[in-house]
Amino acid sequence: MTLQLVVSSLPTRCSRLAVPHLRRSCKLSPRVSMSSSSFSSTPEDQSLETEAPHAPVTRERRLNPDLQKQLPKPYLARALEAVDPSHPQGTKGRDPRGLSVLQQHAAFFDRNGDGIIYPWETFQGLRAIGCALPVSFFGAILINLVLTYPTQPNIHKGKHGSDSEAYDTEGRFDPSKFDAIFSKYGRTHPNALTKEELISMLNGNRNMYDFLGWVAAAGEWLLLYSVAKNKDGLLQRETVRGAFDGSLFERLQDNKKSS
Repeated sequence: MTLQLVVSSLPTRCSRLAVPHLRRSCKLSPRVSMSSSSFSSTPEDQSLETEAPHAPVTRERRLNPDLQKQLPKPYLARALEAVDPSHPQGTKGRDPRGLSVLQQHAAFFDRNGDGIIYPWETFQGLRAIGCALPVSFFGAILINLVLTYPTQPNIHKGKHGSDSEAYDTEGRFDPSKFDAIFSKYGRTHPNALTKEELISMLNGNRNMYDFLGWVAAAGEWLLLYSVAKNKDGLLQRETVRGAFDGSLFERLQDNKKSS
């Protein structure tokens, strides 16, 4: 059995990976010469290159090479604040109360503040942010059914696969992963996602055979899109950032009360 390693543009003898190692006759030069139609210039330091000539997906889903100039230490996952270049200290005027960013996200649904989220609280929270009655009812049942047991020690144990990885496995917020959501998939607008781009992101983040993760990620993001997209059908960067630290839910609740 063989695994497809690279695209067919590579010579045929180099196009497959023979288990358990590459065929010895297949040698790749450490520096690949590309025509001007593919790359305009050769980087001074190849170790910093984020695009591989024979991996088109790395050109389709681009990273932001200037993020470190825009935000201090973007590689450092933040425990208390959801930060990006426009919010280097997180959501202004908001007290994290010593909670991790993932805990802050979930705390909105802890309606009585006792540290435990019951199904009726999930229902109330979903209704508060504008979800329809059927969505809130079935969402509360599914969310609590799936997450109750694994989150007994802490909410961070509820993290699933096939996601953006903007939360790390301890519930911190990873600015570089958050930025990648938009640098990779925000092609129409650099700081927003259309519904088509959102679906492209969901497909791109899928881990192999992670069926529960696929369903969970799709449910979370499509629900967010349904309640938080703007009048042009765009899911804005600031809206998504607010969902990660829970500040968006508070704004949606306030907007619903005032309307």
